[in-house]
Amino acid sequence: MSKTIIIGGGIIGLFSAYYLHKSGWEVEIIDRGDLSDNCSYGNAGMITPSHFVPLAAPGMVEQGIRWMFNSRSPFYVKPSLDPGLVGWGLKFLKSATKKHVEHSAGALRDISILSKKLYREFEKDSGIDFGLQDKGILMLFKSPKAEQEEQHLAEKATNLGLDAQYLSPGECRKLQPGVEMDILGAVHYHCDAHLHPNSLMAGLVKYLAAAEGVTIHRNTEIVKIAHDTNKITSVSSDDKEFKGDAYVVAAGAWSPAIARLAGLRVPLMPGKGYSFMVGQDDAKRMTIPSILCEARVAVTPMNGSIRYGGTMEIGKINGQVNMNRVKGIVESVPKYFPNFKPEVPQKKDIWFGFRPVSPDGMPYIGLSGKYNNLAIATGHAMIGLSLGPATGRLINDVLNGGKPTMNIDVFSPGRFQ
Repeated sequence: MSKTIIIGGGIIGLFSAYYLHKSGWEVEIIDRGDLSDNCSYGNAGMITPSHFVPLAAPGMVEQGIRWMFNSRSPFYVKPSLDPGLVGWGLKFLKSATKKHVEHSAGALRDISILSKKLYREFEKDSGIDFGLQDKGILMLFKSPKAEQEEQHLAEKATNLGLDAQYLSPGECRKLQPGVEMDILGAVHYHCDAHLHPNSLMAGLVKYLAAAEGVTIHRNTEIVKIAHDTNKITSVSSDDKEFKGDAYVVAAGAWSPAIARLAGLRVPLMPGKGYSFMVGQDDAKRMTIPSILCEARVAVTPMNGSIRYGGTMEIGKINGQVNMNRVKGIVESVPKYFPNFKPEVPQKKDIWFGFRPVSPDGMPYIGLSGKYNNLAIATGHAMIGLSLGPATGRLINDVLNGGKPTMNIDVFSPGRFQ
């Protein structure tokens, strides 16, 4: 039996382990933490074929510059002369073109649709109840400008074969009679779905830990990677060496540091996001997740409560909570939902995590190029949970030497080399 060493126990690493194990590999997962609170635990829980536009898109640079002067804005790049950030920024500027968006849309659609299908298969295979629901997602807007943008995107989505429906305010209210809305309208992406991330992650870890042939090493940081000309030979922590036939770097925002140990460049910056949970009133129960377009805030009903999440702070990894960003999330909610008035949570009740953001907004999925037994699976930014199963399946495909389930050229880990 061949063995795979997976560095990173987030949603991408876990689903890579799941599919590799199913295809007959012995699998070892190594994570620097205890697998109880990584980036996938606190996200909005959305599965989003509707998100076919990468972060690096026309207008994002101009909008980002304006947001940088607002302490409560949803997007912020901390100014720095750090070479990593400067290089990332220059690549982002070069990528933010109409051509890039058009080139990326089909691939993002395909991998998202594949992932949604695989979630249903995984639910049946594993028996894990993680609250998977096919109710779509509502893109809510308040301004004529946002309405025009969302209608344009909905037309593109329809042309891509996705189920998108424009709704008036009245039609939105009929979907959730107990939820008051102050909006100009919405687009309902019936192609989307949502789940409870905490149940998924805890269930997946438990499932793999109980599987014969899967070993999980917690609180273990990789500090050395040994290799010969075109092959990784081992990876090591401070006190232990791990050897396998194949290796996967799926360490999220920490992936660039791991890749450097093997002499590889994987351009990536951490994008900090925040979320918090609030209980639901049964009389005003929300059932369909929403994205507040102008505020860039996600609102998801899950496990009897509502999760509010948002912001993207590009900068170095740190343990600080920027309360102004959290207040920005809180203050945006009643502008769309007048009866929803969450209070600013205590710091202890605020979750934050670091999304791995590539310069062109596209994930890295595939063989490294330099080593024929090393795969890279990272850079999924805000759609890591959405693309988890599909990414794991594709990593399984390439390590088994077969034709990938879909064309992954656009996700090549070597595209910035």
